[in-house]
Amino acid sequence: MRLLILLGLFVLSNTCLAQKEADIYAIVNSVSAERIKNDVTTLANFGTRHTLSDTISKTRGIGAARRWIKKEFQKTGEDCNNCLEVTYQKNLVKKGENDRITKDVWVVNVLAIQKGTKYPNRYIIMSGDIDSRVSDPNNYTSDSPGANDNASGMAGTLEAARVLSKYSFENSIIYVGLSGEEQGLFGGKGLAAHAKEKGWEIIGILNNDMIGNITGVNGVISNRDFRIFSEPVPPTETEKERKARRFYGGEVDGISRQLARYVYKTTKKYMPEMNPMLIYRLDRFGRGGHHRPFNDAGFAGIRIMEAHENYTQQHQDIRTENGIAYGDVVSHVNFEYNKKLTAVNAISLASIAWAPPAPKKVEIGGIVEPAAKFKWSKVDGAVGYKIYWRDTTSPTWDYSKPVGNVLQYTLNGIVIDNYFFGIASIGANGQESFITFPNAIFR
Repeated sequence: MRLLILLGLFVLSNTCLAQKEADIYAIVNSVSAERIKNDVTTLANFGTRHTLSDTISKTRGIGAARRWIKKEFQKTGEDCNNCLEVTYQKNLVKKGENDRITKDVWVVNVLAIQKGTKYPNRYIIMSGDIDSRVSDPNNYTSDSPGANDNASGMAGTLEAARVLSKYSFENSIIYVGLSGEEQGLFGGKGLAAHAKEKGWEIIGILNNDMIGNITGVNGVISNRDFRIFSEPVPPTETEKERKARRFYGGEVDGISRQLARYVYKTTKKYMPEMNPMLIYRLDRFGRGGHHRPFNDAGFAGIRIMEAHENYTQQHQDIRTENGIAYGDVVSHVNFEYNKKLTAVNAISLASIAWAPPAPKKVEIGGIVEPAAKFKWSKVDGAVGYKIYWRDTTSPTWDYSKPVGNVLQYTLNGIVIDNYFFGIASIGANGQESFITFPNAIFR
């Protein structure tokens, strides 16, 4: 009888996994380049979306843009029987906060929250930026269409909401348009603080900033390559954690790096035509994005963006000089590529939102033994666990072993000194959590 029960559970688990994998492929196919093109064009046609621009006009400025974004989220919510809670979240930024804030301004984010059925207080976030700028960061009146930077990311976020709202998830998803990025990452700071105040458990944020260009200023043209930026360890780690890391490793195994690897693995599995590039940096050299305020608050966060940038089309007055057309206009956006990176986000969001939480505590042992030993905390909703390991120089988790519904396991024949390890939990639907790097030692 016990054998029959176990066999039944195995069959049920495999059936659920097959269904979820079919859903993920359906999500990829449901993303529309045409809808994304329409959204990018609409956003660009607001003239400027500068953080300090007009908020009264119905056709121009950031006020008109954010009201339109809110209406689009509301339309999506109506189509899914009001499955989205659509709200503004705002913070007043005072003149002089930095040299790009020349007058008091409300920095207003637009949120659409799709509540989870089992873990409603756990949130995975996809963001795009609402605002735009020209060469002078304080010029808030000139035309600044911001088609790629960052209507492409905002349009991708709107489209992901349309596609994923057709499904139900255990964890909550937030689709958000963040403001104030070009003036100092103020929208991200405001939302991260809001999350702390509300006691939200933030799984992580996928920040999309420029996901529509395939023609690099270096001459490279690719509609498959994209970058995933992630910091190595949280800036909020304690001195005790830092000292432990020195002896036991983990310099490249913080929570943001595990989020980056999760997106990498998901993309490789379901969209093998794409080439995700893990970039071991918080962001581009000397530059910043809206995932950083979440990192500063101790949350996991990554930046997803095109691999080949064209600087003549970023932060530029619209003009032609020496035969070069400057400016971030709609004609420079490749909407099929924009669609692909939107799909990368959508399947990553879905996989995370369908998965149980990762183990909070993972203990590792096996010093001077021909075996690696593990203990981990029980996860509500997990029906099994998987041990991952990799060479210490490898950027990705290359080996794994499902170990069933147990809370400790020994990998015999594996010398602990030669690898890094981690544990993921597995849900009844076959979806896996992030990998938790060991955070305690036992002997």
